[in-house]
Amino acid sequence: MSGPQLADAAAVLALFALTAYALLGGADFGGGVWDLFASGPRALEQRAAIARAMGPVWEANHVWLIFLVVLLFTAFPPAFAALVIGLFLPLHLVLLGVVLRGASFVFRAHGALSGPRAPLQRTFGAAFGAASAVTPVLLGAALAAISSGGVRSPRGSLVAPPLASWLTPFAIATGLLTLALCAYLAAVYLTLETQGRLRADFRRKAISAGVALLVLAIADLPLMAAWAPRLYSRLASPSAAPLLAGGTALAVWSIAAVWRSRFEVGRVLSALSGIALLWGWGFAQWPFVIYPDFSIARSAAPNPALRDVFYAVGVGALLLGPSLYLLFRVFKGRNPAAGRPPRPRPHPRPAR
Repeated sequence: MSGPQLADAAAVLALFALTAYALLGGADFGGGVWDLFASGPRALEQRAAIARAMGPVWEANHVWLIFLVVLLFTAFPPAFAALVIGLFLPLHLVLLGVVLRGASFVFRAHGALSGPRAPLQRTFGAAFGAASAVTPVLLGAALAAISSGGVRSPRGSLVAPPLASWLTPFAIATGLLTLALCAYLAAVYLTLETQGRLRADFRRKAISAGVALLVLAIADLPLMAAWAPRLYSRLASPSAAPLLAGGTALAVWSIAAVWRSRFEVGRVLSALSGIALLWGWGFAQWPFVIYPDFSIARSAAPNPALRDVFYAVGVGALLLGPSLYLLFRVFKGRNPAAGRPPRPRPHPRPAR
């Protein structure tokens, strides 16, 4: 491939990594949100279900964030430099949130939620839930700043721009939209990992989060028109409008499927609606990594470096792909013995 083709392919690969992280890691964030707001007579059961669902895979889901960061600073170094300078504070808060929620999740798992250690466990639980709620908001706000011209070329200065770039009404609304998407994905996924009244709890949570997602998406449009006019005009163009309308229809369809307790269909449709939302943003953002100073072609690394990136991705995919498949196959596949009481083990005979 030629230089421009390599750069475009690297940008598409970055969007793929962002999508994977949103659908998998985003659902983990959403699980933390529902952990924070667990209530009612089955609050402890809800938290236990969330912990069981997240426990085997939450660390692996962060692979996509690491891959995205490495890809950006390797394939688009000038844009990455501007990104970490212009969004220094929110990105470091994101890093703090990722570390805090992971540590709190693990520390809480080593004690019961009732008993003499309960206050400490509740503290870890609150930290886990709060970090899970704040981090997606910051990520969404950073994404809005990237698309609205809030991150500019440093032009030789290492001084970060004012906070307004990621605290505009559009950035805050996009952050809340990201939070709603994470909460919706998590609740839909959890309907497939629970039964009975617990499943009914997560069904109600999924429907409420889905409605909030649609409301926030609609409310975000006029703010986008005011604060990110280029992004809005691209999304409203005849070439992108069908993708936006299709994503909205998929979201409505997924909520209807959950309402009718068709949870398998709802999971697929909720994931597809998230993909449509992110790829619609990617289409509108094209051809910029960061609007308006860093186009894909201008900020791309030299061709030899880009080729090495794809060689490394190819080798990594051969190792990572089967590993992730096996992980999800073992811990997220259907277990035909689930729900059956354990078979009693015979007592060993005493040695003579």
